[in-house]
Amino acid sequence: MMGALPSRFRRERVLLVGCGDVGQRVARLWVNASGQPRVRLMALTSSPQRVPELRALGITPIQGNLDQPATLGRLAGLSHRLVHLAPPPNEGLADWRLDSRTRALMRALARRRAPRSMVYGSTTGVYGDRQGAWVSEVSGIQPQTPRAWRRVDAESQVHAWGRAMGMRTNALRIPGIYAPDRPGGTPRERLQRGMPVLRAEDDVYTNHIHADDLARACLKGLYLGAPQRNFNVCDHTQLKMGDYYDWAADHYGLPRPPRIDRASAPQQLPLMLLSFMGESRRINSERVLREWRMAWRYPTVAQGLAADLPTGQ
Repeated sequence: MMGALPSRFRRERVLLVGCGDVGQRVARLWVNASGQPRVRLMALTSSPQRVPELRALGITPIQGNLDQPATLGRLAGLSHRLVHLAPPPNEGLADWRLDSRTRALMRALARRRAPRSMVYGSTTGVYGDRQGAWVSEVSGIQPQTPRAWRRVDAESQVHAWGRAMGMRTNALRIPGIYAPDRPGGTPRERLQRGMPVLRAEDDVYTNHIHADDLARACLKGLYLGAPQRNFNVCDHTQLKMGDYYDWAADHYGLPRPPRIDRASAPQQLPLMLLSFMGESRRINSERVLREWRMAWRYPTVAQGLAADLPTGQ
């Protein structure tokens, strides 16, 4: 009987932690022209119902739950590379500033040899409100919401673990993700509901990245990112939120949204949307373009939404 193949002949193993829309786009980038993955793809899932769906995508499901650390033992030493896109929890927290899921994942992985590289999906929310000013990775962080604080904790845990284990870690700081083929990935539904936006004098800058470009950035980070490095992953669009929705309304042939002042917003808008309207900043993403020679497939939202043609008009 033949022994195990030498490591140079084995397929690289990649683990996806958080295999939703973006995770699946990342997985598809490894599929060759004949429909076969060039690496062995695995994904952590806490849902038995998702097992057939993942297998159909050529992904091996690994059952476990980030909220139940005892179920994560199989992850240790399992992969050569890791893409961590799972969000922090929003409830049941002993400390609202800490991401218990990332901490559980790092503890589980530390039991055996670490992967060669890891990408973590963070948020540009770590910069807080800059009143429309430009920010880059050297601007420093000023988190102002509980979820942004938890992302800061996750970044810190990921980089500290990478340094301790001799592994390259990259945190991608991500703005609003959109795509015409992504559930809820365009502003059309909100426009159809007639939800208002802020008047010009109260408005805030909004930042975007197409889901396909984000998936490509995840791969770049796995193979090109310098050790323990943060990267802003943001396109070149420079629009305030109201102007973005006005443009989208014209694009879809829908009425432009009504404008309201900031004082009226709490009575008319959901809490999550209000939190986004409380922060204004413009994101500089020159680092990914310079260090990875990254060229966005969709440099602006207008180009990214161009394929999303109106239906039922």
